[in-house]
Amino acid sequence: MANNFMNYLSEEEINVSPEASAKLIREPMGVVVLIVPWNYPLLIACWKLASAIAAGNTVVLKPSSLTPQTALELGKIIHQAGLPEGVVNIINGSGAKIGQMLCEDKRVDMVSFTGSNEVGKQILQYASKNVKKMIMELGGKSSSLIFNDVDLEVAVNSSLASIFLNQGQMCTAMSRIFVQEAIYDNFLASFVEKAARIKLGLADNFETQMGPLISDAQRKKVIAYIEKAKAEGGKIVCGGKIPENAELKNGYFFEPTVLINVGAHSHIFKEEVFGPVVLIHKFSGTDEAASLANSVDFGLAACIWSKDLFLASELASKINAGTVWINTYGMFYDQLPYGGFKQSGFGKELGKEGFLEYTRIKNIILDKSDAGKPLVNYWYGF
Repeated sequence: MANNFMNYLSEEEINVSPEASAKLIREPMGVVVLIVPWNYPLLIACWKLASAIAAGNTVVLKPSSLTPQTALELGKIIHQAGLPEGVVNIINGSGAKIGQMLCEDKRVDMVSFTGSNEVGKQILQYASKNVKKMIMELGGKSSSLIFNDVDLEVAVNSSLASIFLNQGQMCTAMSRIFVQEAIYDNFLASFVEKAARIKLGLADNFETQMGPLISDAQRKKVIAYIEKAKAEGGKIVCGGKIPENAELKNGYFFEPTVLINVGAHSHIFKEEVFGPVVLIHKFSGTDEAASLANSVDFGLAACIWSKDLFLASELASKINAGTVWINTYGMFYDQLPYGGFKQSGFGKELGKEGFLEYTRIKNIILDKSDAGKPLVNYWYGF
């Protein structure tokens, strides 16, 4: 991988004409601010840091104030590894207090942010005070499209993971599951039955399948979305409340929740909940499936489940999302770029494309005109 990084940074010679040649070189951006979220605080910090440092930048890492410990432990490892002082700087604190200062500072050349759409818009405003490069990996309202020909058990089990992993606190959570009409009833029945059996509990219990939400505020947000969905015609067929188990009273637990009869007008259909809440809806054919997948402002990810790989491939090309998984979910590879479209942001992480985001390209042109007299020499020559 290190050799690949060096190859990406190699100079490129271009002979543009008999009179001129050019050299394209990649340079570090300079000082890069990395702002990482609370849902995968160590993972996302590492993949940003790896590219930024390998490209030759110095870094200011700002972890979420809800989950700072992994970043601080990472700082200890970086120090022990012998990186020069000042290459990686970790600042912990409230985003409201230090985010604006970091993003507005003209000494900062680039900001790479992963987080909510709401906070991302605020960061864009801060950064606009002094123009700089941005990577914005924002929210999602991803959809899973499940066709009649699937193995039903595989599709159900995989769909459960695609929404309830990490308590649904994933930007790529498949929070909208669309199922083709012929298998809709069977899929829904199996999904609800299995969702209701997901075991909530503490992390030190080996039987636990789902833990608590990150905070009381996040749980209240989830509840507010569910109440609004019910008012707009949605029907809860599983979960939808705080568990009554006394063992869970000290955590921000919430039951895996399944909604049906949710119309495209509903807030929960269009907006990111970031919790263990999924709506299940039916569709007839591929055109309707693509329309439903593309009917929201986000474009981060999607899943297609079908044994007809030609159909799945054709449909993938019609879906307005940065990542489309076919017959799987959540497969991330270091070699492949990751990032969304529309309100899900811009720029890439991971892969060659993600690495090069942390560089700038410089064009150096050499004039080779005869006798050292370029055309520009004659414009005002007297």
